[in-house]
Amino acid sequence: MDEIKKIALVIPSLHAGGMERVMSELLNEFSKDKTLEIHLILYGITREIFYSVPENVTIHKPSFEFKNKYRLFYTLKTLIFLRRQIIKIAPKSILSFGERWNSFVLIACWGLKYPIYVSDRCQPNKSLGKLHNWLRNKLYPKAKGVIAQTEKGKAIFEKMYKHTNIQVIGNPIRQITSEKKIDKEKIVLTVGRLINTKHHDELIRLFVEINDPNWKLIIVGDDALKQKNRSKLERLIKELRAEDKVFLVGSQKEVEPFYLKSKIFAFTSSSEGFPNVIGEAMSAGLPVVAFDCMSGPSDMIANEKNGYLIELFNYESFKKHLQILMSDESLRLKLGLNAAESIQEFTIDEISKKYKKMILE
Repeated sequence: MDEIKKIALVIPSLHAGGMERVMSELLNEFSKDKTLEIHLILYGITREIFYSVPENVTIHKPSFEFKNKYRLFYTLKTLIFLRRQIIKIAPKSILSFGERWNSFVLIACWGLKYPIYVSDRCQPNKSLGKLHNWLRNKLYPKAKGVIAQTEKGKAIFEKMYKHTNIQVIGNPIRQITSEKKIDKEKIVLTVGRLINTKHHDELIRLFVEINDPNWKLIIVGDDALKQKNRSKLERLIKELRAEDKVFLVGSQKEVEPFYLKSKIFAFTSSSEGFPNVIGEAMSAGLPVVAFDCMSGPSDMIANEKNGYLIELFNYESFKKHLQILMSDESLRLKLGLNAAESIQEFTIDEISKKYKKMILE
């Protein structure tokens, strides 16, 4: 009989977001392995669970509420909670997600024998501020391994951390398919939190400028990072008199129907680690128009073969190529078929195998 191996997956919360979705998908894949005993530790301020967690995964959360009024006290209390849980579990390996949070995990486990693997989930050269940058540079070399999401990310990490075990593992991309035929509509879709770096306001403006009455823009996602952009976007839509063209539908547990009934995916984000939503859209057979930001889109999109990579912040070019797709159905179908085929290298099964190999072998 195979030895049962304990692993601890550590993340602040499982709220709606790209990093959290990847963690939930890894949990689901790992849970199928009968040789693994899986522990999920949620230690953030809210510890929210948006995504489903398999029944055979043990969830650990602090019993106390985090009170921002006494931030230092509760930060230390959380640090102690995390350390005690790790010691209690005694895992063979620890996998931590979150660029600002990985340092917290490494501090909590300081001096313990358990190997820790960390993965930043944001744009690899993004500054997190003096304190967090200093912590990462000091603490990441203490990790057993560092996971980069792209080759560009690995090259940057090698310069930043001088670590000898940095490996590239892309995100697992859910395959968005349907057994029954779904009638597609003339929808330009985008999916992502309503945060400044997604530039939803600019996407709304350029879509309205195209002014094709047969098409509508649907934005899936809601407020995050205390930026309160939903109300700003609602005002913009009203100012542009686009209430019948642009729709904010909020966070959705079931995003698949939106992918399946749409015809184009548009992504104006300027800062990414590895944007899952691009891969999901491609798996659903959607051609993608996206900015060629620092990390992620270029690992999935081959320009003019399965979508369009646009020079960062060149909104005129973005609008031009979006309009080309909106007006040419045969081109949409051709690029969409290529997209669905090329994204197969990022299936959940293949990516989860790479994670298990790294953190267990």
